[in-house]
Formats: sequence, structure tokens, C-alpha cells
Amino acid sequence: MDERILKYFQNGLEANERLLLLREIEKNEELKKQFAEYQNMQALLNLSSHAEDKEEGKTGYQHFLKRIRSKKMHIWLVKTMKYAAAILILMIGTYQLSVWHMSHQLQDDLQAQTNTLYVPAGQRACITLQDGTIVWLNAQSTLIYPSHFYGKERTVSITGEAFFEVSKDKEKPFIVTAQDAKIRVLGTKFNVYSYPDTKQIKTSLIEGAVQVFYKSNQVILRPNEESIAQDGKLTVSNIKNPDMLLWRNGIYSFNNERLAEIVRKLELYYDVTINIANPKLQDICYTCKFRQRDGIEKILYTIQKIHHFKIEINKEKNVITLK
Repeated sequence: MDERILKYFQNGLEANERLLLLREIEKNEELKKQFAEYQNMQALLNLSSHAEDKEEGKTGYQHFLKRIRSKKMHIWLVKTMKYAAAILILMIGTYQLSVWHMSHQLQDDLQAQTNTLYVPAGQRACITLQDGTIVWLNAQSTLIYPSHFYGKERTVSITGEAFFEVSKDKEKPFIVTAQDAKIRVLGTKFNVYSYPDTKQIKTSLIEGAVQVFYKSNQVILRPNEESIAQDGKLTVSNIKNPDMLLWRNGIYSFNNERLAEIVRKLELYYDVTINIANPKLQDICYTCKFRQRDGIEKILYTIQKIHHFKIEINKEKNVITLK
């Protein structure tokens, strides 16, 4: 038996030595066993020397059991608290990791839920995005947008023509990508004309301010200004025909435009091929307005009344020829 245990019960150890022994007993199973046995023997000897006083003996024995239980309880509590602390740390870590993973997974899932809105020829549509931004789409236009905006930016993509009334949010700028151009805004009203076949991106600002990026160029537009991105260049001028934005109301407006340009737009709006067989017709300029619901044939027949030309319609091939 370890001599320190004997000294412990004979009060032969200093306070620091007693403390060290008790700490070592907690970690050493053999010392713990010796301590318990000697403590038990001491208690029995104590009972024998006072056999004449049964009550005192019972009291001593109960005290002895209480001490044993107390020490066992102490050891059990220490171990339990250690395990509990470890489990708690693990649970907190797991919970935080789960929350982080779930939030990022949810964000990825929501961002992955990309919606596509396509407007067929001869139609127009209006949609309100999750942040309150209103988007009008012209015929044969496609808007790609997320079901929910996350991160530091609100990004959408447009092919065709769209008018934006952007909801203000200083913390999250609104970004519109159109072919090779990018338009950055905070809260404003502007129109983007970006049909791939036209090989140009026109941004027309009505209210607020927008920043247009194209290739290595960038400009900031003010109200009633428009930029044209084409052939690697980015030019800025005043809006020539404000009525061109009436398409949102179902009205197509042309202001002193060449027939070749009018025909090109009508092809996009109505998904039809229009051939100008007579080259002299291409440079004739027209100022006119038409309702979208009038249809391509009525529009062409109306233009024909100003400068006479023949119209041949092949419905099977969806081709119209002007002679």
C-alpha cells in the first residue's frame, strides 16, 4: 500500500501533499482502490473501539458511507461534466456547421432556381421581381432571373428588349447583363435594346443614373441620354425618339427612320422575314406609329400608302417581299 495513504489517515501529510494525493487518486485506479479499502478498514476499527455505543457506531458508519458516496459522486460528476462539456461542444459545433451548411445549401438552391421568361412574337409581358423591380419585356425577348436575390448584387440577364423600373437598394446594386454589356444601377428607369441580330446594345435612361460597361469602356448616363455599344465602341447621345419606349403600351413608334431599319425591327417583333427587293425603298424615311395588335400586314399596307410599293406575302414560308 502506498505510504502516503497511511500518512493521509494519520494526518501526516501537509495540505499541498494531501491535495496532490487526492488528485492522483482520481486518475489512478489502483490508488483509488487502496484508498477505499484503507478508509473502509479505518471505519470498521472505529466501530469496534466504540462497541458500547451503538448509536455512535451507526453514526460513524453512516458518515463513512456518506463520504464514500460523496467521493464517488464527486468523481462521477467530474467525469460526467467532462463528457457533457465535450458533447455540448460537439453539439454546438455540429449545429453551427449544420446551420452554415443549410443556409449555404438553401442559398445555392434558391440561386439555382433560375427562372426564364420568354415573350413570343407579337406579344409583350410585365413581371415584378422578388425585390419589387418591375420589368417589361417586348416581343421575342427573354429575361433570366433568380427566384430570390442573394449576395451583394441583384443580377438578371436580358436578350431582346426590356424596360426596367428598378427598386432602390443602396446595399445591393441591380445588374443587367446584355450580350457583352453590363448595366449597373441602384434605383432608376431605363430601357435596354439588345436583340442579337442587331449586333448592338442600346441603353436609354429615363430617370436616375446608370453605369454602362462594354469591353474596356464605361460611361455614366444621365436622364434622357442613351448609349450604343457596337463594334467594340461605346457612344453616348441624347435620346432621339422618346416615343420609342411606348412599346410598353403596345405602340411601335418610328421617327424619321429608314424603311430598312423599320423592317428590321418589324422582323424581330413579329418573327417574320421581310425582303426589300427594290433597293430604292431601303432609304425612304418614315415617321409613324402603330399599335402592336395591328399586326405586320396592316402595318406594311399602311406604310405602302405613303410611298407605293408592292407587297407579296408567302404565308407558307413566312416571308414578305417588298417590290
